[in-house]
Amino acid sequence: MTSELLIAHRVASARIAVRDGEFFSAGRFVAAAQSLAQQLPPAQYVLNSCRDRYHFAVAFCAALIAGRTSLLPPSRTPETLAQLATRYPDTLYLTEEAADIVWHKTSLPARKWRCDAHTNAWPAPSIARDHGAAIAFTSGSTGEPQPQPKTWGGIVDGARAEIAALHLNDSGSALNDVVLVGTVSPQHMYGFESTVMMALQGPCAFAAEHPLHPDEVIAVLSRTSGRRVLITAPVHLRALVESAHSMPALNRVVSATAPLTSELAQRCETLWSTQVFEVYGCTETGMVATRRTVEGTLWTTMRDVKIEQSGDGFRAHGGHVQPGMLADRLRLVDASTFELEGRADDIVNIGGKRASLEGLNRALLSIDGVVDGAIFEPPSNPGATREQRLMALVVAPRLTRAELLTALRAQVDPVFLPRPLLWVDALPRNSQGKLPKGELLMLAERSLHGASAGQPSPRKRVFRTMDSI
Repeated sequence: MTSELLIAHRVASARIAVRDGEFFSAGRFVAAAQSLAQQLPPAQYVLNSCRDRYHFAVAFCAALIAGRTSLLPPSRTPETLAQLATRYPDTLYLTEEAADIVWHKTSLPARKWRCDAHTNAWPAPSIARDHGAAIAFTSGSTGEPQPQPKTWGGIVDGARAEIAALHLNDSGSALNDVVLVGTVSPQHMYGFESTVMMALQGPCAFAAEHPLHPDEVIAVLSRTSGRRVLITAPVHLRALVESAHSMPALNRVVSATAPLTSELAQRCETLWSTQVFEVYGCTETGMVATRRTVEGTLWTTMRDVKIEQSGDGFRAHGGHVQPGMLADRLRLVDASTFELEGRADDIVNIGGKRASLEGLNRALLSIDGVVDGAIFEPPSNPGATREQRLMALVVAPRLTRAELLTALRAQVDPVFLPRPLLWVDALPRNSQGKLPKGELLMLAERSLHGASAGQPSPRKRVFRTMDSI
């Protein structure tokens, strides 16, 4: 039975994490994980909802050492966590909250973790490659979150493949000088792979904080030394670009969870003198491909990963990925190079004309003055006698309805112009920047009722952190 080291750092004194200027060594991290592993009450699963990335990583590694499987919730809302606890009853809940978890029988808040801050343990233990390390869950943006089991070996291979694909180890650069700062949560597969696993197996370091608002992101970056790599999402990048604050030096920007426009990527590279990369993948398969956005539309698969057409869809296999069908339409150049043509299920047909929802949303978000927005199909009305139109929710406090429609008409066929077009303060994006379908439809219903009751559209720009929604 083959195994992989818990972390790839070569010496106990190596930097593995930072928090508010505080340095965490690899030896201290291993000691914390081993100490927590000995404290875990009996349970098959560990539901790790820690927001602090260091606490999350220690808890994840403690579960590995103790032979447990971590549940990575798609969100930390009480409803989601309670549903998972019901679905997986033999579960220990690890949290940072001081309040009692009334819906769960066994919880262990981080304040009760007993570990001497000056203790070191070395070398790091090894974990069997075939151990069921985690169960991740799809985001719920297209329906009910679905479980996706992950082995330790597959997770480790994926982290190493991402390091290579992002060229973080090119030109003889030392990976131990890299610090990953993430605006995405460690529970989400992208955040987990790109801010936790890439650090543990890089080996490099990660910032423990989970900044969201531009001020928070810039503050964390400013307190961090070394080659800074920002792991983020398009919605967070847009907010950073629009902020009036200067950005500390960035070695790389990595974006995922939604399509990134070349215009936004170019603005980031110009403003911050950096390079912007995108990662393409999904919870089901893992990371599949990368591209530097300003260099064109082609994606290149990570090492040993191949794409093949299977019927009307496309299948990823090889390397670290779990073989499976992709949810997007592709144009294959060869088995390792492709273009994205949009979601396989996002084509709408109105008045005999077809369009991609992704393309329509890209046009909406490209309009100057649109902070955020979403064009989508509302639920069908069985009693309707007229063809259903698209609907849109927008955050555009500086634009009037007429100005926005004029800008949209310049890019969109009139049959696809959204009606109704409603102004909102913020969209219900999760901490990865995705829009869970159910929450989007609930906001649309509330907005429609408000409009029919004669409530004025919001005109004041409101900044809300992704995690508060």
